[in-house]
Amino acid sequence: MAQERVVVIGAGIGGLAAALRLADAGLDTIVVEKAPHPGGKMRSIPAGGRMIEAGPTVFTMRWVFEELFAECGARFAERVALAPASLLARHAWSRDERLDLFADIEASAAAIADFAGPREAEGYRRFCARSAEVYRTLEGPFIREGRTSPAGLAQRVGLSGLGDLWRIQPFATLWSALGTFFRDPRLQQLFGRYATYCGASPFTAPATLMLVAHVEQAGVWTVADGLSGLARAVADLAAERGAAFRYGAQVERILTERGRVAGVVLADGERIAADRVVCNADCAALGAGLLGPETAAAGERLAPTDRSLSAVTLCAAATTRGFPLSHHTVFFSQDYRAEFDAILRARRLPADPTVYVCAQDRIEGHTMPDGPERLLMLVNAPADGRDHPPSPTEIETCARNLFRRLGACGLSLDMASPAVTTTPRDFNALFPGTGGALYGRAAQGWAATFKRAGARTAVPGLYLAGGSVHPGPGVPMAAQSGRLAAAAILDDRASTARSRGMATRGGTSMR
Repeated sequence: MAQERVVVIGAGIGGLAAALRLADAGLDTIVVEKAPHPGGKMRSIPAGGRMIEAGPTVFTMRWVFEELFAECGARFAERVALAPASLLARHAWSRDERLDLFADIEASAAAIADFAGPREAEGYRRFCARSAEVYRTLEGPFIREGRTSPAGLAQRVGLSGLGDLWRIQPFATLWSALGTFFRDPRLQQLFGRYATYCGASPFTAPATLMLVAHVEQAGVWTVADGLSGLARAVADLAAERGAAFRYGAQVERILTERGRVAGVVLADGERIAADRVVCNADCAALGAGLLGPETAAAGERLAPTDRSLSAVTLCAAATTRGFPLSHHTVFFSQDYRAEFDAILRARRLPADPTVYVCAQDRIEGHTMPDGPERLLMLVNAPADGRDHPPSPTEIETCARNLFRRLGACGLSLDMASPAVTTTPRDFNALFPGTGGALYGRAAQGWAATFKRAGARTAVPGLYLAGGSVHPGPGVPMAAQSGRLAAAAILDDRASTARSRGMATRGGTSMR
């Protein structure tokens, strides 16, 4: 029997993880990527004569990659250089209101006590204990396993675990849950920002997202070559294990024959036959029929209000003055609810945005370079980049408001060159069908998580990976989705092999 072939559409981290695992298992694996390099959203762009990370910048849950590499006979630490961060992030509300959070809980508690008083510090300790409980409850049955439903999750934790599920407040919003730990609105705002890690509002996102606090305390690292370098390391190992990469090649359609996947058609008309396809594109692109009408039902069509957040980002080399940036710094708006009302209800860019800044040359234990430093600056935006994108004038106003927020906290920038701006329209062009949404479906309400597609689809031979599917967005979660897609393929192949002697109508067809 000929070696089975798998085509992976997209070299984002989910597709890369799936390709690595499948190639290591001996499958003929081809990754087709329209960009000239791997990474997807984990990308770097030139700005001011230097390469700046323009996508994700926070690396957590390294166990996902350690296990992935170990499954393929490699050691993650030997291929990716990481530096642990003791300072997780710096936060500012004004020139005189600053708070650092640390990997060490007691160090953070002491900082919070100085900032907001001992009562808030004790609330923080209780919050950390609850976030750890949420994570422990969900890691095994939800993060590590394939698609699950509320009933399936309850079944997997068993009767003894139902109490744990109830205690993690699955029906509360993150904002309301935070009110049980903190009275200071600035701390509610700080920890409410964890909802934006999934592209959601803290006022509608489920309380279970407080698990992000535990994830960060378990370890935040900086990657020597940035997260785009992490993507290259996974791609390099996949190539060593036999995966073939076709860069600069765009998939126009997923082929089906007799009701199951048969391969893909490229934009230039080339056909690549395959027994199975892993689609690492956003589910919205699949659902919109951008990969062909035959497989549209395997994706999802989202109304703008169901999409996660988009962003306006500025990448620049600049000399900073007046504020001591850390690697990760957040400058908070004065009214968080008004900010999210503007984005998600009025569908416009906020007049007073919260600004995230990644100072990419500020790594613990390293000397700051002389001259301008590399900065990624980001504000949240509505995912309307397809039908109602912000106008150039609105983007210019957004940039002014961004710099005004930095200035209100004491930071001024001397730009070495014009910033490179990426808008919701640009993100929609990079990731078609999304409207610019960076995280797939928004985490709104307790049931939103269970609405995400899983690795398997109703189209035989078609599997899904990426941040828009289970277990969700973020670099480690998207990589985990790729592991789940590969595991589903290997399980299904084994199941087919065990029943190869039986012929059924509408069964699996092989070349």
